[in-house]
This record gives sequence, structure tokens and C-alpha cells, in this order.
Amino acid sequence: MKAAIRRMGNSQGVIIPKPVLAEIGAKAGDKFDMKVERGKIVMVRSRRKPREGWAEASKALAAAGEGGLVWPEFGNEADKDWTW
Repeated sequence: MKAAIRRMGNSQGVIIPKPVLAEIGAKAGDKFDMKVERGKIVMVRSRRKPREGWAEASKALAAAGEGGLVWPEFGNEADKDWTW
């Protein structure tokens, strides 16, 4: 399949045909990282940010009463002085 570089405002871009997007499971709005490898443009789906969603997951654990220490015997001596 051939494509052409087109002017888009002050930039230039390539329209990716819908069948190509469907083949890789992508859709409009998906985030990709782009790099050049050996003279080729390579686009890779962006990974989630480290620890993305952890805050919501910890709130859900606390609400379920499962937010305690996994290994309470390894706590620090001063832990009892902290207010959580």
C-alpha cells in the first residue's frame, strides 16, 4: 500500500488507512511513540505510565479492608507513631 506525505497546516503528515489501523488494533486518538531505525519510521503503541492507576487501586483496596501491610512483621519501630 502506498501513501503520500501531505501538508497539514504548518506540518506534514501521512494518513494511515483504516484497514492498516484495524490490522494493528489501533484507532484515532491512540498514543504512539515514533522513532527512526535504519532509515525507517517505526511507530510503537505508547506504554502506560509507571504506576498509572495505582492511586485508584489503593483506594479500592482500602475500601475493601485489604489495605494492610503484607508483611507486618517487617515494619519499622517508629511506624506506630505515624498517622495514616
